[in-house]
Amino acid sequence: MTLAIIGGALWILGFIALLVGILPPDEALGVADRVWPILLFVVAVTVVAELASKAGLFDVVAARLARLARGRTVWLWVLVVALATVATAFLSLDTTAVLLTPVVVAMAVARKLDPLPFAFVTVVLANTASLVLPVSNLTNLLASDALGGHDPVAFVALLGPSALIAIAVSVVVLTAVFLRRLPKTFPGAPSPAVADRVLLRISGVVTVALLPLLVIGLDPWMPALAAAVVLVGVFAWRAPRALSVRLVPWSLLVFAGGLFLAVGALEAVGIGRVTSVLAGSGDDLVSLWQLAGVGALAANGINNLPAYLAMESVADSPARLAALLIGVNAGPIVTPWASLATLLWHDRLVAAGVQVRWSRFILIGVVIAPIILILAVLPLTA
Repeated sequence: MTLAIIGGALWILGFIALLVGILPPDEALGVADRVWPILLFVVAVTVVAELASKAGLFDVVAARLARLARGRTVWLWVLVVALATVATAFLSLDTTAVLLTPVVVAMAVARKLDPLPFAFVTVVLANTASLVLPVSNLTNLLASDALGGHDPVAFVALLGPSALIAIAVSVVVLTAVFLRRLPKTFPGAPSPAVADRVLLRISGVVTVALLPLLVIGLDPWMPALAAAVVLVGVFAWRAPRALSVRLVPWSLLVFAGGLFLAVGALEAVGIGRVTSVLAGSGDDLVSLWQLAGVGALAANGINNLPAYLAMESVADSPARLAALLIGVNAGPIVTPWASLATLLWHDRLVAAGVQVRWSRFILIGVVIAPIILILAVLPLTA
């Protein structure tokens, strides 16, 4: 609700800017033309993930991972890391935060393990692993648009090594902090109940089929929308009561739409001149560190999406755009509000009855974020 209120206020500010002439109508239409495919993708992939979750897909996958670990905590840890990374890469960081958090918490509790370490793996990787593909983060989709198209191969060629570094740093630090505190083995647990195995199988097939379709060069909204239509049709047949307007992330849509409009107005009044002074210029290593650092500071100060939008105009080369993404994707793990995924993650933990101190989150972020910013920028100068 808070997100929707902020988004509504941003819409009002944007419309005022239109009415008084600060934001020309043709520029507003340009913003709309750019963002509608991105927002449509967000809606479609959220519907797919929510319905797959209702079918029990994520619970079944987590339970099978636990069986695959054969009672060894270290292997369960590795498999949860892999699951969080894949979910973030293909289904976006917000999906990972919303849907995977309660799953890994329930999986850990059922096996008498402390759920907090697994919850931290989920939220940190939801942010740092969001550098992998264009569909992993809204900022990536915007950057792909700025690069001239949603080409996953070109995106991975640009940011793949940096993404691997960000993931590796996250895993090493989290493992050092948490794994030694967990018991070496864990007891078994019963398999999760599945209400409708037909729904489960179809949801699994649709989700698995969607993953490669998101990386073959199509506009991401196309396969995501097709998958959403298929699952909505199947649920209308098998479980119509599960279908609801609540499947659509309305608050996120209102917030993102208002944010795009408001930042468009700020760009019209010259915010680019301010950001260019802060972020500097050039593709040398120091300049790229400067851009990534300023992006991370801005993201932790306000939020990663407005930070990206405000600074995109000064990221005027592929290397600078990649440095900015490192800052606003992997950097916002220090303050709670830096990433929407972090706020959604905390809400899910509270709903599951798991208490987490923000001071602990901040301390871990203060360790991980600077290391990533320093190391992940290095491949951009190769």
